[in-house]
Amino acid sequence: MKQIDRLKALGLFDSRVPRYTSYPTAPLFSAEIGAAEQARALQQLDPDVPVSVYLHIPFCERLCWFCACRTQGTQTLSPVESYLDTLVKEIRQVGTLLPKGVRMGRMHWGGGTPTILTPPMIGRLAQAVKSVFAQTEDWEFSVEIDPTLVDRDKIAALAAEGMNRASIGIQDFDPLVQQAIGRMQPFEVTRSCVDDLRVAGIRSLNADLVYGLPHQSEVRMADTVDKVLSLDPDRMALFGYAHVPWVAKRQKLIKEDSLPDDQARFQLAGLAAARFAVAGYEAIGIDHFAKPTDRLAQAARHGQLRRNFQGYTDDACPTLIGFGASSISRFNGGYLQNAAATPAYIERVEAGQLAAARGYLMTPEDRLRGRAIEMLMCDFRLDRAELARGHGTAAAALDDILQALAERFGDLLRLTDEALEILPEGRPLTRIIASAFDAHTPEGVRYSQAS
Repeated sequence: MKQIDRLKALGLFDSRVPRYTSYPTAPLFSAEIGAAEQARALQQLDPDVPVSVYLHIPFCERLCWFCACRTQGTQTLSPVESYLDTLVKEIRQVGTLLPKGVRMGRMHWGGGTPTILTPPMIGRLAQAVKSVFAQTEDWEFSVEIDPTLVDRDKIAALAAEGMNRASIGIQDFDPLVQQAIGRMQPFEVTRSCVDDLRVAGIRSLNADLVYGLPHQSEVRMADTVDKVLSLDPDRMALFGYAHVPWVAKRQKLIKEDSLPDDQARFQLAGLAAARFAVAGYEAIGIDHFAKPTDRLAQAARHGQLRRNFQGYTDDACPTLIGFGASSISRFNGGYLQNAAATPAYIERVEAGQLAAARGYLMTPEDRLRGRAIEMLMCDFRLDRAELARGHGTAAAALDDILQALAERFGDLLRLTDEALEILPEGRPLTRIIASAFDAHTPEGVRYSQAS
């Protein structure tokens, strides 16, 4: 209780701060930055440096109430087919601007529900990407999979195109919790999906869970964790549910009085993390877990862990090219986001324009602060020497922040001439500590709570 009381006093349950999957965060993006900057960034890519590719499929047959992603429901494939036509056109448009020989080291399909695509659609989309980007020898192709909206034919089509990592959305296996979030997904259906993936040769499996959902209890969480462990995933993500009905109107269907309170949320996360540790998984950053043999765990051990819009990654590609409505691209100079609404995205591409509608160009100070934040989020350690090597004397501008953090958080941190370290007892406060390096406070933005 003393630890919880201290963490509470330091803002764990009251602070609302970014998750820092980028810095600066997306609310800073401006409509003054768009297609012209996107064209220049694409043309200036170094063909000797592989890129990552992300494709966004915004459609779902059901809209889960807890989800705050940009998605839309459909009961027919007609809008999906139309969207796919536009997506292929965008890929070709981008291809005309790329230097010859650009290769992709990673490709990820997200959504929405990418597995809403039929096998012919899967083949068409994959081939459109491959016609523009050759693959590196260690190419990784990952897909977000809804076990209730996939079958063996779809899995076979994805495997035939090179999928070698699958990400399974689970959230929680308890029927009462599932009913309260509008996502019925029996364990048996998920088990069958995992078996089909393994038969298809997909050996690398991610599983996503969420704590803080309505009606969750320690007993229910323990049962869900045990079921997930029986699936033997290579990686797991344990995200805290962000109740933001002012952003995602569908969340108004979730009764707030059914949500666990702050202390219960904290205990649920701790319970799951403890069971993962007993099962042999290593904790990665603030909310991921991986087998010691997994590349994510290896990257964490060697200081090569990175953070992007999908969370923690071992992806070393410095450039991410996003396709589809609302997709965000990351270039050396900053970020660019495609038109967020699907109709607006389609209108731009069909008019022959690049899809970027807003973005942000980073300053040298942004790069310094962004790297400091990423170090803390990934390693719980800010390496002062590395910052000095990468940013010269400008790194000294952070010294006052480091000293202020040491004074505020006391023995939860260790500050030396070499580094600032977040000690294990203070790691629940990582997002709050990282936010001290954030120089931007956009008006009217309400982030999710830190716990």
